[in-house]
Amino acid sequence: MEADEAAERHFLKYTFYKVEPEWRRLPAEEKKADKAELAAAIHDLEEEIPLRCYSLQGIRADTDFLICAADRRLEAFRDMARTISSTDLGHYLDTTYAYLAATRPSPYLGDHRHEGQEGSGGKAVLKGSRYLFVYPFVKKREWYSLPFERRQEMMRDHFRVGHKYPSVTIHTAYSFGLDDQEFVLAFESDEPHDFLELVMELRSSEASKYTERESPIFTCLLSTPEQILDALGT
Repeated sequence: MEADEAAERHFLKYTFYKVEPEWRRLPAEEKKADKAELAAAIHDLEEEIPLRCYSLQGIRADTDFLICAADRRLEAFRDMARTISSTDLGHYLDTTYAYLAATRPSPYLGDHRHEGQEGSGGKAVLKGSRYLFVYPFVKKREWYSLPFERRQEMMRDHFRVGHKYPSVTIHTAYSFGLDDQEFVLAFESDEPHDFLELVMELRSSEASKYTERESPIFTCLLSTPEQILDALGT
């Protein structure tokens, strides 16, 4: 890998939070102050770490919001976790899911490019579409026994299907040796139905039979720190 490519690479951390029921029973004014404190802490973090916030309130029962952060240093995620857990509301937050990955160029793309759909390669850049669909992904070991040329051929079919849905942008991050999954996949779109159709069509692709695991799947709504906290109720 070229030195300038390596310099652009980032670690990514997808952290999902759930508010403990006890917090919801606190007095309204106390909850209001807690939300303001945490929102301010997240805004302070934004000055140091590229991050985006997403609400899952009303979408999933097991998590309330996501903070997706990127940095060249793993230590940044430790510092972020400490900042959030040190707030009053942070004392009532459970981390329900957390996925660590790193960016790198896909080995299957070669000279292939389709502007706006293959994400950012080695860079950790989310466009900021209204919706983000996130899931951990694991391939069957048989996949890696296939010749590279055969795998690339099947992935090109994947790319062909993806190009039929220009409203969807894929971001592939790699977790080999860093976390339990092999990849973390994130798809951005302003059109959720397009993502649904894309996933349905990919089910019939040849590469799909080499999928070991691709769940849980999270549908996330782009939000400001204030919005993810206001969604928790008064």
